[in-house]
Amino acid sequence: MSLIREFTKIVGESQRQYKNVIGKPLILTEEVGAEAPGSGNLLCHGDNKAFMKTLLDERQMAGKIQMIYIDPPFFSKSNYDAVVKAGDTNIKHLAYGDKWEKGLSEYLKMLAVRLYLMKDLLADDGLIWLHLDWHVVHYAKVIMDEVFGEKNFVNEIIWTYKSGGTSKKHFARKHDTILVYAKSGKYRFYPLQEKSYNRQFKPYRFKGVKEYKDEAGWYTMVNMKDVWNIDMVGRTSAERTGYATQKPEQLLSRIIESCTREGDICADFFVAAVRCRRQRVTWTESLSPATWAVWPLKAP
Repeated sequence: MSLIREFTKIVGESQRQYKNVIGKPLILTEEVGAEAPGSGNLLCHGDNKAFMKTLLDERQMAGKIQMIYIDPPFFSKSNYDAVVKAGDTNIKHLAYGDKWEKGLSEYLKMLAVRLYLMKDLLADDGLIWLHLDWHVVHYAKVIMDEVFGEKNFVNEIIWTYKSGGTSKKHFARKHDTILVYAKSGKYRFYPLQEKSYNRQFKPYRFKGVKEYKDEAGWYTMVNMKDVWNIDMVGRTSAERTGYATQKPEQLLSRIIESCTREGDICADFFVAAVRCRRQRVTWTESLSPATWAVWPLKAP
């Protein structure tokens, strides 16, 4: 059976799993960056599906999370390592596996059931950001339309970057896709601005248009576009944690600043390994996005 024909079955099975999720004790819960009990960020090691159910049933967190960012496995059919430094020794270990014995339908069911739980946790004026790449983002878009509603699609962000690796059989694949959805039409969004250089870098002198000049030439400030050119975390970067698929601080900062205010509750249920300490929230490094969940309670 083709995957298109299986979609109804995939959605139906994920809805059944969603309704039957049982919260389980977490392996580890740690409060990070707290000046006083209950004031920090909560880092939990366990099944993120059970963790979200616990937040809903025991913490009464339904509709309380302003922003959710998730960077799940990409269905790359590969395993990924992380490197931990112990003294002068670098220890390599398995960070997470991205191989699915039952194929793409198994992956999409895993993702869909968790998206239903995230929808329950997301505030009515909140946004959810789903970070994937060419492997499955086109299928995930259909799942997001089903869970959050096609009318609640907000943006498709293209994150383009430079990195090693090319092929003689196709153009170099140098971008990821971030799907942005709302829970309702009243979502909060704070447009960020970027430089837009004038043609030939010369001043336009249009009436009422503010122009600026830097070392490159003249420019105006415009609302940011949906293609983001941000460097990956390089091997010599101070941000680098030794995690194979680490995302850059600038990427996370841009997302946070566009849809949250200081003190908002945010979550990453497939924690991306990134150190992102900003005015609004703290993203905390973890070891496995498949098993860790982070719940920042409030801004540090």
